[in-house]
Amino acid sequence: MNGTDVELIEMCLGGNDEAFSEIITRYKKLVFNVIYNLSVNKSDVSDISQEVFLKVYRSLKSYNPQYKFATWLIKITTNVSIDWLRQKKNNHLSVDDITETSDDESNPEDQFIDKEELKQLRKAISELPEMYRVPVVLFHQQHMSYREIEKVINEPQTIVKNRLYRGRHMLKEKLQSYKEEVQAI
Repeated sequence: MNGTDVELIEMCLGGNDEAFSEIITRYKKLVFNVIYNLSVNKSDVSDISQEVFLKVYRSLKSYNPQYKFATWLIKITTNVSIDWLRQKKNNHLSVDDITETSDDESNPEDQFIDKEELKQLRKAISELPEMYRVPVVLFHQQHMSYREIEKVINEPQTIVKNRLYRGRHMLKEKLQSYKEEVQAI
């Protein structure tokens, strides 16, 4: 099914279920990525994404076509994920939930080091306070602009920039302490 996001939304509001299926197909990967990067728990991603798309479906009437649909969707995704995390109090990292990175040209030792560094980065991100974690994930992992983040978290750009700066600084400190621990071994 072809059409712009606005056309698909209008078809959904007219009762066309295939149009909503197309919206899900277009944005499923984006929603999964945002949820995964905020929750760091693979087992929750599917449940949260279902909740996100239910909320999107119920809220389509309130969508303002003046704004990008993806930004509106990410805002809903972020809010649902944060609510989910608050309910679950899921601020820990499972080793099984780390995405594996592999480079065919690297040796096993380099692959292990890369995996450990990724694990520490994900752990450090998951330990950030929510007010810093959300902007860091949206900016660095979802490649959103300051303006888009401003709309998602309902804070002015100065606060977005400040939280990004502080979040990066906290990450740097956490990763530096990990590096010092490894060197001491």
